[in-house]
Amino acid sequence: MRVPSAASSLAEWLDYQERLHPRNIELGLDRVGKVASRLDLPDASIPTLIVAGTNGKGSSATLADLIFREAGYRSGLYTSPHLLRYNERVSLSGVAASDADLVRAFAAIEAVRGEIALTYFEYGTLAALWLFRERAVQVQVLEVGLGGRLDAVNLVDADASLVTSIGLDHLDWLGPDRESIGLEKAHVYRRDRPAICAETDVPLSIRAHAKAIGARFETLGESFSYTRGTNGWNWTRGRTSLRELPFPGIGGDAQLRNASGVIAAITALQGRVPVSESAIRAALPKLSLRGRFERHGRCVFDVAHNVEAAQVLAEHLQSELPGRRVHLVLGMLADKPVEAFCRVLAPHVQYVYCAALPPPRGLAAEGLVARVRSTGVEASGFADVAGAMRAAFDAAGAEDQVLVTGSFLTVAEGLAHG
Repeated sequence: MRVPSAASSLAEWLDYQERLHPRNIELGLDRVGKVASRLDLPDASIPTLIVAGTNGKGSSATLADLIFREAGYRSGLYTSPHLLRYNERVSLSGVAASDADLVRAFAAIEAVRGEIALTYFEYGTLAALWLFRERAVQVQVLEVGLGGRLDAVNLVDADASLVTSIGLDHLDWLGPDRESIGLEKAHVYRRDRPAICAETDVPLSIRAHAKAIGARFETLGESFSYTRGTNGWNWTRGRTSLRELPFPGIGGDAQLRNASGVIAAITALQGRVPVSESAIRAALPKLSLRGRFERHGRCVFDVAHNVEAAQVLAEHLQSELPGRRVHLVLGMLADKPVEAFCRVLAPHVQYVYCAALPPPRGLAAEGLVARVRSTGVEASGFADVAGAMRAAFDAAGAEDQVLVTGSFLTVAEGLAHG
């Protein structure tokens, strides 16, 4: 296999990384930890907020980064997966890393990697940490890729950690129930440091782990809370109260829960990274994230792909598109809960247009159609997302809406053709 050089393109580097390790996902900190040590990473001098959870990680991490930037800090933001361009994963003070930045980071990693086969995600995590140190960011926000305990992001000894939600996703890797999944995610918490949970129904395993390691555990509904008003919302933690805050730029109660957790984490970090109330107020309405109930005319794009995200999406459909007939363009991966996902959305959709996603993880159209029909919902299959969208628009009336969802891959292809 030809090894790229500093003169190679970003596409060549990404193709190399996809072929370097025999498995797309290989959890564990041993390999990536050895390479990080050779790079003298992570940089302990950079204040760090780690964000884990089943849903809400991306919007929570993005909001935290926005608040830090509004407060005047040079920030680094690492998220995954990307939607349209790999560069989206690494942001420096709100600007996506350039191809040249990423290639320099990859070349530095390759120069010390030696015999260790890193995964695609591990390469990306090290690149983000390398670039954040090089640019001397003053604070970094890191989104966990999968789980927490064995995720590459957990190399960093976070100053504060936020778990957004616990749902049933990635069961093959994280365990069969919320207790086992919660324990995996709780391992991003650290002794004597803020350990925030934005769940109200907190698994016992999270509480037990936080107590066992001596973390400063805070949870929504107990340590801090929020209330919705007509012209804004209120957030309270002890004697601290923020009144009539502007609503987040992304709508829905789920985003208020996420924002509550973010504000709790940032408040807990005030001793190291002071942030004013005005910065929080300025950031909230600016929150935006591609593929989160993103509307383009008669089309809505949403990356929901598990049951909990489908429930949030259903709430959006009911509040934002009341009375509208919805034509659902659906593409999903084989390991996702297709039947349960469809049952949640079924009361809100007119018909399902099933799009094939590429193997090995993507479901073929005929397989997806069979699983959708097993829930009692009418569906037909198409070779790709573009074909499914054309059929949906052909069938939709002038006042109808087309919803494209089920996977990041589905939404990315839909946005390219929408």
